[in-house]
Amino acid sequence: MRRSLGAVVLATLIAAVGTGATAAASQQPSCTNSAVTCKTGTAADGSTWKIEVPQPWNGTLLLYSHGYVPPTAAPNPPADDFADRQAADYLLSQGFALAGSSYPDVGWAVKEAVPDQVGVLSEFRRDFGKPRRTIAWGHSMGGMITADLVQTYPKLFDGALPMCGILGGGIGLWNQNLDLETSFKTLMEEDPNPAVSVPASTLQLANVTDPNANTAAAEAALAGAQATAQGRARLALASALFNLPTWFSPALPEPDSTDYAAQEQNQFQALQVQVAFVFGFRAELEKRAGGNPTWNSGVDYAKLLARSADRAEATALYQSAGLDLQADLRRIDAAPRITAAPDAARFLERNIVFDGRIRVPVLTMHTTSDWLVPVPHEQSYASAVDDAGNGALLRQLFVHRAGHCAFSDAEMLTALNELVRRLDGGHWPGLAPADLNAEAATYPSSFNEVGPVLGAPSALPSPPAFTTFTPPDFLRPFVPPPGGHDHLPGGS
Repeated sequence: MRRSLGAVVLATLIAAVGTGATAAASQQPSCTNSAVTCKTGTAADGSTWKIEVPQPWNGTLLLYSHGYVPPTAAPNPPADDFADRQAADYLLSQGFALAGSSYPDVGWAVKEAVPDQVGVLSEFRRDFGKPRRTIAWGHSMGGMITADLVQTYPKLFDGALPMCGILGGGIGLWNQNLDLETSFKTLMEEDPNPAVSVPASTLQLANVTDPNANTAAAEAALAGAQATAQGRARLALASALFNLPTWFSPALPEPDSTDYAAQEQNQFQALQVQVAFVFGFRAELEKRAGGNPTWNSGVDYAKLLARSADRAEATALYQSAGLDLQADLRRIDAAPRITAAPDAARFLERNIVFDGRIRVPVLTMHTTSDWLVPVPHEQSYASAVDDAGNGALLRQLFVHRAGHCAFSDAEMLTALNELVRRLDGGHWPGLAPADLNAEAATYPSSFNEVGPVLGAPSALPSPPAFTTFTPPDFLRPFVPPPGGHDHLPGGS
């Protein structure tokens, strides 16, 4: 089963970091379901699109936004209209029309993705007429684009289903990444082992000039630190300041709540992915933005730790390693601060942050231990929506599982069914986890599998796992106040 960030893409995340150059143009999308009308094409910006319409059509169009494709990927993959073919064919058999764009290139293509998706809607209307109902949905960065579509173009959509989405927004995500970078570099420089401290001293936190070298240095420091109790304690502290979850593989049980050594081992596996993103893929974002769009001026890292879901783990590992936690927090707080280039910060705010002013029903879904887009993103989005007075339009579903976008087809289809019921009935259904699990269990066994995803290289039988869950705080939220961009920090 192919997810928005499947095993091949995540292997690329770990293996290498590209230069940020635009990938070659997409190949044309493929049409594999002979029972439906399938149209493909290429937009003026080089992106490809795909539309599938069954007969009979129930009048509902599902517009799919795919996730982040690393800048190492070339050529840019062609468009598809959902992340998994089994689920797509099932939806077509139920009368739903499907559509989606490739976006014109890889990386942080948010600025281009939104108009491309609106263009797909226009193409659909020209060829098939106006849908009775249009639902936006997507995974990961595509979940963020989905939420952006209904925030920016509410009249074009009736509802949205962002899954495993970057719902803390672009600035929230990348400021959080900067916190991980800052704490990681500072703590690794304190390691007595030169194999850790020397590469850490070379790390660029912003304005990255050589993403390959930056990632290699971070990987070397990470591997060396993991070899000692002191290094592992410091990795746990860096993870805590990011609120990194403590369960990595859906193929393995979740570590016990007080098994701090196992929790840190799981975080180490997640950090092998994160360092490529935060120290390497940052360069591609900075190229798009025209500079560094992030800042940590004024951040009190001791206060962040006090709010972190991982505080007990970090505290316990520091004690067992004989390290002074408060001294290391003071070191992080004393580290040189990064200020944003104002125009670059404005670029990232436009691409995109969330103000909570939604006008259509939105149902989100997240795994409880997503180590790439951690579940606190859900808390940030809900807070913005509630503060804007629109909480009645939002509901959030949680699946008790490790992994990024590690949902079964049955869970995704069940979530979609609940959103459709909300649109049909004008009020939210109960959404009790037991009821959701019972519905998901009615799908065939092949729909109740997860994988391949990193940590589970082959499909795993996965019983439905909807659960009641309260996400931890998003430690670095950013919600723009009304009135423009004057609130963004200055500096360079």
